[in-house]
Amino acid sequence: MDEIPVAQRETSEYYSQWRSDAGRKNLLFGGGMILALLMLSWFVLRGMVPATTGQTEGKTVESEMSTVASSSEEVSDSLLGHLPYEEAPAKELKPITRDGKIRLREKAADKFLQMQRDAAKEGVKLVPLSGFRSKQEQEYLFFRVKEQRKQDTITRAQVSAPPGYSEHHTGYAVDIGDGNAPGTNLTIDFEKTAAFRWLKANAARYGFELSFPRDNPQGISYEPWHWRYVGDSHSLETFYRARQLGRKTP
Repeated sequence: MDEIPVAQRETSEYYSQWRSDAGRKNLLFGGGMILALLMLSWFVLRGMVPATTGQTEGKTVESEMSTVASSSEEVSDSLLGHLPYEEAPAKELKPITRDGKIRLREKAADKFLQMQRDAAKEGVKLVPLSGFRSKQEQEYLFFRVKEQRKQDTITRAQVSAPPGYSEHHTGYAVDIGDGNAPGTNLTIDFEKTAAFRWLKANAARYGFELSFPRDNPQGISYEPWHWRYVGDSHSLETFYRARQLGRKTP
């Protein structure tokens, strides 16, 4: 292919040869050579000359394979709509109840207690219902309760995460109730309480956000009581990297 541009150069010598008979003969010969080169190039492009096309074809195949790989879907690590989470180390957990049974990671715990105190000043009673849960505890909640309620797997997954896939493993998630309306605990009616209204208006100032709002992309049932702490780098990375990991992208 490199010879063709050279043969097509228009020089003064080319035109002087055209004016003589000998030049015409040479030009005809040269034209024949150009035609032969063009035909050879056509065969190369059509893949009919293996000896000269091996590298070109190899690059083409590699390029196509690269394109296919980049356009393929990422493998999702989500399970039944839930994302994978590691357990928080016990040494990093701090109680947020007097009996010490409900714990969060230290920064999340401090912010929750501050939020609880500030809400109380306005007559709102934020009550922690659940914090950190181990995978063993989550196994009971998912499988044993599923059996007791005679739920199929998909139905159960809409309201409870399989073990290893609960935000509660992280030590950043907390279920909150209204101490002035305990009958709404862990129900949709919690959204009608003063506690929920206060959280919607103020939780972000303490680093908390609602995990599963209505029509959330994970397809998890709406849980107005389930909040998570995203107020430092580790907590933010924990949830938003998990979200990227679980997402299928073209």
